[in-house]
Amino acid sequence: MSSIKRFQVTFDCAEPARLAAFWCEVLGYVVPPIPEGFATWEDYHRSLPPEDQVTYFACSDPSGEGPRLLFQRVPEGKIVKNRVHLCVRAGTGLVGEERLATLEAECARLVSLGAVHLRTLLADGTNESCIVMQDIEGNEFCLD
Repeated sequence: MSSIKRFQVTFDCAEPARLAAFWCEVLGYVVPPIPEGFATWEDYHRSLPPEDQVTYFACSDPSGEGPRLLFQRVPEGKIVKNRVHLCVRAGTGLVGEERLATLEAECARLVSLGAVHLRTLLADGTNESCIVMQDIEGNEFCLD
């Protein structure tokens, strides 16, 4: 049996720093410290010559437990549904109305950050409730 490997989740996107900032707010992740002499990462990136312009941005779980997220700029926009998506575990251990209320509160918080609420899937006797959403660039994810 092989050992467990650390992994990174990579997003293709149009605006790496902006999407990283969104996911930092969603997950409580952090970005690396801004280089000295700059107010923001965007200021730093703009200061670089065109051949050195950064086309990616990363953030990480400050506890070191979760995977690193990398956001890489690509020329094309999102066209179809994701084949892989993140499930944000906001309701772990909760059931019924308590779970739904917790998910709805987190959904409202994420909508205020620019996410889009697509649909709420209510508990059906087999599965508990979850909420399907999109991030600020249209990538689907779930609150469960």
